[in-house]
Amino acid sequence: MVQPYKHEPFTDFTIEENRQAYLKALQTVEGYLGQDYDLVIGGERIATEDKIVSYNPSNKEEVIGRVSKASQDLAEKAMQAAVEAYKTWKKVKPEVRADVLFKAAAIIRRRKHEFSALMTKEAGKPWREADADTAEGIDFLEYYGRQMLALKNGVPVQSRPNEFNRYDYIPLGVGIIISPWNFPFAIMAGTTVAAIVSGNTVLLKPASTTPVVAAKFVEVMEEAGLPKGVLNFVPGSGSEVGDYLVDHKDTRFISFTGSRDVGLRIFDRSSKVNKGQIWMKRLIAEMGGKDTIVVDSEADLELAAQSIVAGAFGFSGQKCSACSRAIIVEDVYDQVLNRVVELTNQLTVGDPSEQGTFMGPVNDNNAFKKIMDYIEIGKNEGKLLAGGEGDNSKGYFIKPTVIGDLAPKARIMQEEIFGPVVGFTKAKNFDEAIEIANNTEYGLTGAVITNNRAHMEQAREDFHVGNLYFNRSCTGAIVGYQPFGGFNMSGTDSKAGGPDYLLLHMQAKTTSEMY
Repeated sequence: MVQPYKHEPFTDFTIEENRQAYLKALQTVEGYLGQDYDLVIGGERIATEDKIVSYNPSNKEEVIGRVSKASQDLAEKAMQAAVEAYKTWKKVKPEVRADVLFKAAAIIRRRKHEFSALMTKEAGKPWREADADTAEGIDFLEYYGRQMLALKNGVPVQSRPNEFNRYDYIPLGVGIIISPWNFPFAIMAGTTVAAIVSGNTVLLKPASTTPVVAAKFVEVMEEAGLPKGVLNFVPGSGSEVGDYLVDHKDTRFISFTGSRDVGLRIFDRSSKVNKGQIWMKRLIAEMGGKDTIVVDSEADLELAAQSIVAGAFGFSGQKCSACSRAIIVEDVYDQVLNRVVELTNQLTVGDPSEQGTFMGPVNDNNAFKKIMDYIEIGKNEGKLLAGGEGDNSKGYFIKPTVIGDLAPKARIMQEEIFGPVVGFTKAKNFDEAIEIANNTEYGLTGAVITNNRAHMEQAREDFHVGNLYFNRSCTGAIVGYQPFGGFNMSGTDSKAGGPDYLLLHMQAKTTSEMY
């Protein structure tokens, strides 16, 4: 019997001891800013002249680190190292593979605040957001290790007299992990270890704005006893290294988290059979969202306003699950909107390394420009009621922005902005609210604030999203509690942190023996 896992608790920073520990962790991270990090290929550290320079998005002059950049030749070398390591790693007992994850979780737990503080610096995550990211990474390690132990003997199938049948899961091969910058630890670590514990070898290509946290994670996996060549660290450009690896004949699967456009590009490229390829590549993709909180007329309106603000502006709205649309039944529209504006105007924006900061910067100058352009579009499509201002002189800061009175098909209500902007639309009744909620090409998360049980059941059936929440915000899925993944253009509904996620990294084999 595999022991169930209770998720890693979030840190209570009102306790002085915890507050001091985080401040100390920030000092630790500041002590190694600006260092160089090598590629890791087949256990060998390789430095290249060409570097990815990681900057602090809240202080763009501050260099977090310089990470060696892989070329196509080095990507090929990493592929061959992974192909070679796969021959032995796939035969390592699942219990041993799981133990590597449990050891890594223990190491990270001891260095929890350091990893969080590094994300405060490299990704601009305020304390609570960074702490939750690290906790989720630990959860993935613990959960997937246990899932592997539960799956190691396959599942029972029927046998007839004088016959014994087995149904086992075997690994796929070499996988390419393309991880995002917005959860630079949790998603990067989770997607990587899910593939590894299933018996595969991987090439990890982290996001170019947050490669240092990935480099630190690779060091932890080495310390936990992962053999050489199982995890190869190859940061590099998407067009040069990413495409090369996605197209490669030896790539068996791709695990991608990122935007809709890049996901569709990978979907297209990975579907083509290249010379020497003897399988159809598997794609595990978590893409974008345009997530909605619906507020019914029979609802706790304070809870509704608090949920919208938390969902829209946590980590500057840079979550695929962020609340970027609020659809309010007209009887309570003004009340909810006015309260959201009030709460939004109370939020603190600034340096995320200061404990009191609710919202830090956006990711980089490209994100800054894109979000500010959308705010201009929003001013023309609706009414700007809060925020709308940005300042990129020192870091990439944008005030939390509320745009009211939008048409359901307005661009602000349809396109993924990935920033601190929420649009409001009025619905005649609950039926129309659900109809509007479903009118985008995405289907990731949604929330319904209502005290009407019939409306809850209606939404449970008709609100077409992979993760639906009642009477809470639409962000904050916990590993093993709310398996996460969405429908339509939100990806392949690969439920991360769920009971069938590891199966996406394996294939089933039936053996039948006659006695």
